[in-house]
Amino acid sequence: MQDAGAHTTDPYSASLRWRKSRRSNPSGDCVELAQLHTGDVMVRNSRDVDGPVLCYTRSEIAAFIGGAKDGDFDDLLG
Repeated sequence: MQDAGAHTTDPYSASLRWRKSRRSNPSGDCVELAQLHTGDVMVRNSRDVDGPVLCYTRSEIAAFIGGAKDGDFDDLLG
């Protein structure tokens, strides 16, 4: 796993199935995610598809999604 704070470019990212939330707005202000065969999840800015890519483990993504569902980050929207 890459250091979560480090930017990395995966040489195979072009062949990954990238997807973003249905809540993404028309101006493209969103992130995209793709799952590697290892189960790790790649994350990138949808407006900069050739830019930096972050890699997180399944457990890191599960903790983030769980926290988002629980409202742990709601204060960042206000």
